[in-house]
Amino acid sequence: MRLYDLIIKKRNGEALLKEEWQFLINGYVAETIPDYQVSALLMTVYFKGLTLQEMTDLTDAMMHSGETIDLSGIEGVIVDKHSTGGVGDKTSLILGPMVAAAGVKMAKLSGRGLGHTGGTIDKLESFTGFTTELIEQEFIDQVNSIGLAIIGQTKNLVPADKKLYALRDVTGTVDSNGLIASSIMSKKLVSGADVIVLDVKMGSGAFMKTYEQAADLAEKMVKIGERMDKKVMALITEMEQPLGRAVGNALEVKEAIDTLKGKGPEDITKLCMELGAHILYLSELVGTVEEGYTKLQSVIDSGEAFDKFRQFVAMQKGNVSQVDDTSLLPKSDFTLEVESSETGYVSKLDALKVGLISLALGAGRVTKEDDIDLSAGVYLCKKVGEKVKKGECLAILHGNSQEELLRQKEELLKAYQVDLKDVMLPEIVKGIVTRKQLKLS
Repeated sequence: MRLYDLIIKKRNGEALLKEEWQFLINGYVAETIPDYQVSALLMTVYFKGLTLQEMTDLTDAMMHSGETIDLSGIEGVIVDKHSTGGVGDKTSLILGPMVAAAGVKMAKLSGRGLGHTGGTIDKLESFTGFTTELIEQEFIDQVNSIGLAIIGQTKNLVPADKKLYALRDVTGTVDSNGLIASSIMSKKLVSGADVIVLDVKMGSGAFMKTYEQAADLAEKMVKIGERMDKKVMALITEMEQPLGRAVGNALEVKEAIDTLKGKGPEDITKLCMELGAHILYLSELVGTVEEGYTKLQSVIDSGEAFDKFRQFVAMQKGNVSQVDDTSLLPKSDFTLEVESSETGYVSKLDALKVGLISLALGAGRVTKEDDIDLSAGVYLCKKVGEKVKKGECLAILHGNSQEELLRQKEELLKAYQVDLKDVMLPEIVKGIVTRKQLKLS
């Protein structure tokens, strides 16, 4: 078998077979196939697309390109969740304790952030001493004990995806939904979960800018999951404005804790309830999604969800006193209140601009080697649909450089648009993709 022949085959519009994808992936990881040939194949995929079977075969080949995780030692239904990323997205911190308190097991592998803000692992390191480096048996034992563990992804899991993504990044082939779907699902399926819920973001602060793009990606991922004998569903959710009010690591951790106590912003609460209710339904712990809502509300009202988060932080060696008293979380040296110059209703709040402001203040990283300032970020006093008076607070900037705060104040004002007309609050959930809606041929 020669990759040259596979390039020609794909260029001519034919589908590659399972063994051909395996040959490509194995050879690329072993470095017996050069970058320039894989680049040529990626470009043909970009223009010709992938069939559902090809996406499934590519996903499977990448899954088995390195180590796999054996979670057979975990009792009960194992669940996982993936978000395509956004600004202020702290759903894993809320969703994990909620569903674990409701009776399912969340065994989650997460990564660090690159871009606007930190990833789930970065956020959790806001707790002094918190570790995400558990050996496999410790990971399994913790999930069996409290129903929840979140650890960092190892370098040996799905190495083909890391190599392919780096190549796509420099060859103009990143925005191919077939390749994106295979990339995401290879990392989700290798973790061994029985149930996977996907949160596909759309809007200015998301990779997918339109509903059509997000729906196409969601459908592809659900179909791949079903072909791999997993229960998978996806929500298409709004990311025109940030999720919640807090953007930045320690700020988001505090908001997650508030939400677990039933005091969080409406949009993040609704999203986590929706994702969680579908998890409970697909796990067959409840008979309907509506029953899932009721169950989740009960674990919040009773304090069980917050207690589960507390247990989780303690078991991963985090400082529990920071859970009980969030004023002990990392704090910036300076804050700057940004006031509105007009009276009216917030009609627009650009998620991407807010994300870039948070990045400039130190809450994210441009390269993987950059350090993150856990205390930095933005707290949004006003969001779309809310009334604001001249001189009233729009947002509070948190940072450790007064000069940078002053620079970002002007940028923050550009992220807001205030109109005289009343504006409807945007719906956080734009669409739902489930097995029943799809033709799975």
